[in-house]
Amino acid sequence: MKITVREFIASDIEKIVDYFFNADVDFLKGMGADKSKLPNREKWIQNLQAELIKPYKEKEYYYIIWLVDNIPVGHSNVNHISFGISAKMHLHLWENGKRKSGLGLKFLKMTIPFYFEKFELKKLICEPYSENIAPNKTLKKLGFDFIRTYETIPGMINFRQKVNHYELAKEQLGKI
Repeated sequence: MKITVREFIASDIEKIVDYFFNADVDFLKGMGADKSKLPNREKWIQNLQAELIKPYKEKEYYYIIWLVDNIPVGHSNVNHISFGISAKMHLHLWENGKRKSGLGLKFLKMTIPFYFEKFELKKLICEPYSENIAPNKTLKKLGFDFIRTYETIPGMINFRQKVNHYELAKEQLGKI
């Protein structure tokens, strides 16, 4: 099994959007998302297409596609990008059979350097739903520092929830 990562391309956009639209309500709830809050599918696709052509300094979103034997199986992305300062990371394995297998950890080890390089970050932030065990365990294994737990609505597709705030400083990058 060969695992690789790459920047997203136009043909990945519908797969990213469909991952959310095709997910069942309970799966989304487990990651802290509310299916009723998903944006209009076509508008979401158009927004991601627009991101492809923006220079890094202007991007609002940036995606890395995760592949097993050259087949896309998931993605990680950043948003809330403050170029030269920080960004918030998200991680998603699309196929249930690929989850809880250690792949997320391997993919993130290859993905995280992209974020620091392309956006000249000082730190990378990740705030998973506190009840979503997998990303919380993975972030700790990667060496992210746990900062705090707090309640918020983390994004447009989320409900009010407790999140765990983790950070990885640029100086820690060599340890992952």
